[in-house]
Amino acid sequence: MPEYPDPAALAEIEARLKTHPPLVFAGEARALTSALAQVAEGKAFLLQGGDCAESFAEFHPDNIRDTFRVLLQMAIILTFGAAMPVVKLGRIAGQFAKPRTEERETRHGLTLPSYRGDNVNGIDFTQESRTPNPNRLMQAYAQSAATLNLIRAFASGGYADLHNVHRWTLGFIAGSPAGLRYKALAERISETLDFMEACGLTPEAIPQLRGTAFYTSHEALFLNYEQALTRIDSTSGDWYDTSAHFLWIGDRTRQLDGAHVEFCRGIQNPIGLKCGPSLTVDELLRLANTLNPENKAGRLTLICRLGADTVADRLPRLIQAISRQGAIVCWSCDPMHGNTIKSQAGIKTRPFDRILKEVKEFFEIHRAEGTHAGGVHFEMTGQNVTECLGGAQAISEEDLTDRYHTHCDPRLNASQSLELAFLIAEGLRAERMKDQRSAASG
Repeated sequence: MPEYPDPAALAEIEARLKTHPPLVFAGEARALTSALAQVAEGKAFLLQGGDCAESFAEFHPDNIRDTFRVLLQMAIILTFGAAMPVVKLGRIAGQFAKPRTEERETRHGLTLPSYRGDNVNGIDFTQESRTPNPNRLMQAYAQSAATLNLIRAFASGGYADLHNVHRWTLGFIAGSPAGLRYKALAERISETLDFMEACGLTPEAIPQLRGTAFYTSHEALFLNYEQALTRIDSTSGDWYDTSAHFLWIGDRTRQLDGAHVEFCRGIQNPIGLKCGPSLTVDELLRLANTLNPENKAGRLTLICRLGADTVADRLPRLIQAISRQGAIVCWSCDPMHGNTIKSQAGIKTRPFDRILKEVKEFFEIHRAEGTHAGGVHFEMTGQNVTECLGGAQAISEEDLTDRYHTHCDPRLNASQSLELAFLIAEGLRAERMKDQRSAASG
């Protein structure tokens, strides 16, 4: 947790936040829990994605729109491949704070506090910028509220209508391999919609064609902010964190006796738990029991971030332990955090082939264990960035400096995101067809 030079000023901001309206509502969080229960049962698929860390500098309606529509495109691709509903969960409208291994950073003999996200301090390496400023929490709240307002308008105001499936393509990916594949898929969907309308199945009769459910999430890292936005639901009498629909506990803050686990076990939002290479089977079982003592479907999502080189060794043991205990969980793959490297020039990046390798092995392992590979968790953006190596665009180490805009970790760009969605959809479709053949022969 950051150290503020003026604790009284921080307390004043927290008191103000406690009087502000909730950003999300308990009923919406309960609806997400129900949707995730379908994921846990193998009847739906979870797509979670967005910025590594939102920033004040990149706050713009076009950026929000572009990330939203890439997620819509990915969801369409996955829905088509899996033939099941896709739960859309953005890392957006609150994903500001970032954990840091080192408290302080030294450059050219000057030592300053580490950058912890725009809601704590600034990224510029100056004393003024790096000093934690509680006023930033108010700016983060305001940006989150405005982002949510726009997303809700997009989701229900006509933008997400399936008849707009062609219009979701971003200009800079229109001619890319992923863009061309998406165009062909969009044409098939349009033909299907035309057929449905000819049969009388119109958007007026089927609301799901006009809009979509879209939920928000972020890491429950900065507990001062999270606690200030925690409210008692007037309907149920339960506590909900109204800063987001879904909160997750990071791999660095999952201590059983730690404040983050204690906070999250007391709220009724659906909760995620990042599972890194150091997580033991015993720790996982104890955390699952602590965070979901009633073993409620949809309450707990295990977000595995094991790395392409270790997933085959570690994931089966975690799956087997959870299965033996009878714990009901959603399994999701975060192929980003375990595959971060530095280029020869010292730039933090992630190779696309390693991301894909971990995703493929995640699905293969679940298939072998007889469990449901329920979802994926990506750091991505709708912007045309060059932050992750490879993909059909063949981004090289020399290309990284062209459009490297992230405030923290490297993100997949729109083209890479769609390419990955198609590859996952192919695997899901192959599994579905295999299941159908097995059922027919049985």
